[in-house]
Amino acid sequence: MLIAINALFLQRPETGSGQHVFHLLKGLDENDSENRYVLLSPRFEPAKMGRFPSLSERFENIEVVSPVRKYGENWQSLWWEQIGIVKACRERGVKLLHSPYFTAPASASFSVPARTVVTVHDVIPLVLKGYRSRLPSWIYSQLVSFTTRQADAIITVSEYSKRDIMRTMHIADEKIHVIGNAVDESYQPITDRRLIDEVRERYNIGQKYILYFGGFDVRKNVDRVLQAYAALPEAVREEYQLVIAGRLHLLGHPLYPDPRPRIRQLGIEDQVVVTGTIREQDKAPLYSAAAVYVFPSLYEGFGIPVLEAMACGAAVITSQTSALPEVAGDAAYYVDPEDVAAISRGIEELLENAELRNELRDKALKRAKNFSWKLVAQQTLEVYKKLAA
Repeated sequence: MLIAINALFLQRPETGSGQHVFHLLKGLDENDSENRYVLLSPRFEPAKMGRFPSLSERFENIEVVSPVRKYGENWQSLWWEQIGIVKACRERGVKLLHSPYFTAPASASFSVPARTVVTVHDVIPLVLKGYRSRLPSWIYSQLVSFTTRQADAIITVSEYSKRDIMRTMHIADEKIHVIGNAVDESYQPITDRRLIDEVRERYNIGQKYILYFGGFDVRKNVDRVLQAYAALPEAVREEYQLVIAGRLHLLGHPLYPDPRPRIRQLGIEDQVVVTGTIREQDKAPLYSAAAVYVFPSLYEGFGIPVLEAMACGAAVITSQTSALPEVAGDAAYYVDPEDVAAISRGIEELLENAELRNELRDKALKRAKNFSWKLVAQQTLEVYKKLAA
């Protein structure tokens, strides 16, 4: 069977969707010797291309030139999702089309001789009003909701996301398949002090630190992390830095506040390090050496950073809401993400209780082993086979 994969996000490797499709393709290659695949994407500028997985000859990569390139990336992506990929599938004789992110062609049911699968990682634009406040965002949310309802099967990454999909898009239970996420094998405990020291020096980080690593949109709750740290006793803050790590982008957008003015306002600028973008090879040492990893997100369809931290043996503090308890199980310290005092108490308790920290680290390593790209690929193949039958 010829299977097409919408490979748009291979060109955006810094995103969660980019990482997901990269590892899914590698897993499919290693676990499927029967089907052939064609990876379809619009041709962006060369500078936009991300890393490409090393795949067998059963995988063919095709880039389609878009006639709307001159209008910018947003218009090009929309053209690709609704028109370009439909034409490419028809020309190649594709039997099954998988879009591994929240979109599908509206015309798929009558223009493509293929069954369609859509992976919906979360439905944030449908459940959080601020993420669809602008008219173009609202229109796009309505479009992808409509097209996803037309798909033959939906894959999502948690039971929590499945419930939200059923509630917001009124899709039947039996049409939705829950297949969890995983992380790269490079996420493992790093004990080489020389390597850890090199990473600390690269980002100007001290010997002892509390780590937040993730995004900076408002649902990530970074402002409350800063408030919780500022509320710690001064002696604790003198001993432990707060490291705020991750790529700052879209600064000035109301959904992506810059944390640095808030840090100055709280008077903790001498104790907080804002690293900016972290190199991929530096992430595991950064997680491994953290005294505590804090991720009190307000909403997650899965929560990849928590799984990354657990795979590196970090002591994790995270939210008791959304999909995060599904991921962390009994391997995390849970807090109410809207309660600054609770977050602060959690940090202080773990810093003071080495036995509890070590217990959470041991549990985290065991828990993380339940998630693998091999399992993701195998379960995805089962969905393909079901549709093909």
